[in-house]
Amino acid sequence: MITNFKELLDKVRSGKLSKISVAAAQDSDVLSSVSMAYKEGIISGAILVGDKEEIEKIASEKGLDLSPFVIEDIKDKEDACKKAVSLVREGKADLPMKGFVDTPVILKALLDKENGLRTGKLICHVGVLEVAGFDRLFILSDSAMAIAPDLQQKADIIRSAAAVGHALDIELPKVAVLCAVEKVNPKMPATVDADELAKMNERGEIEGCIVAGPLALDNAVSEEAAKHKGILSPVAGKADVLIVPDIEAGNILNKGMEYFAKCEKAGVIMGAAKPLILTSRASSDKSKMHSIALAALVSQEA
Repeated sequence: MITNFKELLDKVRSGKLSKISVAAAQDSDVLSSVSMAYKEGIISGAILVGDKEEIEKIASEKGLDLSPFVIEDIKDKEDACKKAVSLVREGKADLPMKGFVDTPVILKALLDKENGLRTGKLICHVGVLEVAGFDRLFILSDSAMAIAPDLQQKADIIRSAAAVGHALDIELPKVAVLCAVEKVNPKMPATVDADELAKMNERGEIEGCIVAGPLALDNAVSEEAAKHKGILSPVAGKADVLIVPDIEAGNILNKGMEYFAKCEKAGVIMGAAKPLILTSRASSDKSKMHSIALAALVSQEA
C-alpha cells in the first residue's frame, strides 16, 4: 500500500511514463509543476498549449528550462482547452492537465461529444491527502464537481474513489460515507443514503471496496473515537476513502486540510477516458506536481 507521496512518485517512475498536454499553460505554478514533474522523472514530456509569449516570459522570470517541452501557441483559453484534450484523443499526449483556466471551460472540452474524452460515466473529483500523524493517504470525494449527488451518483463516486485506491495499491479500500452522526435519521437524508450505500456494497452492487455508513469524521479516521462510541465496523477508525454528502462539505474539508493542517494534496477528475489533472488555481506547484503523479499512476494502473 502506498502511504505517502514519496512512495507514489517512486511507483510512477517504475512504470511507463506519460506525456501530458497542458491547457492554458501560461501560469507560474503550472509551469513550475510540469518542470518539477519532468525533473523528478514522473513524466516523459509535455505539450504546453497556450499563449507562447506569456509562457516564455514566465519561464524566463522563474528560470525554468522549457527546452524539453513543445509549446503550442494558442492564445484563446477555450481553444487551448480543446487542443489540449484533442492531443490526448489523438494519442499525441497521454493525459490532459488544467492550467490557468476556469474548470467549466476545460470540462466543456473534456466532455465534447465529438472531440472530447467522454465515456458516459459520472465525472467527479477525487482528492488524495497526506496528513501528518497518519500511516496512510486519505482519498476524498467529491469536493469539486458533483454539487448535490443523489444515491446513484454517490455510488459512482465511490467506484471512482475506489479505483484511485486500487492504483495506490489498496487491495480493498475501506470507504466511510461521512455524515454528521453515526445513526440513520430520516430527517437527515445523508444518513439514509449512507446506510443504503453500505447495503448496496453488501449486495455486490458496489464492488472492490468495503463501504460503511453513516460515520462521522472522527470515528471514520480515529480507532479511539470509534471504540469510545462503540462502533463495530472494519471501516471505523481505519477509513482510506472519505465520501462527503455534498460539494460544500467536501470543498470545506479539502481546503481546511490544506490551509489549516498544511497537508500535502493532489487531485484528479475521474470518469473520462483519461484522468484529468486538476487542482485549484490557488494550489501550490508541489500540489500540482503531486496531481500529475496521481493521474499518471491511475492511468498506469487502468
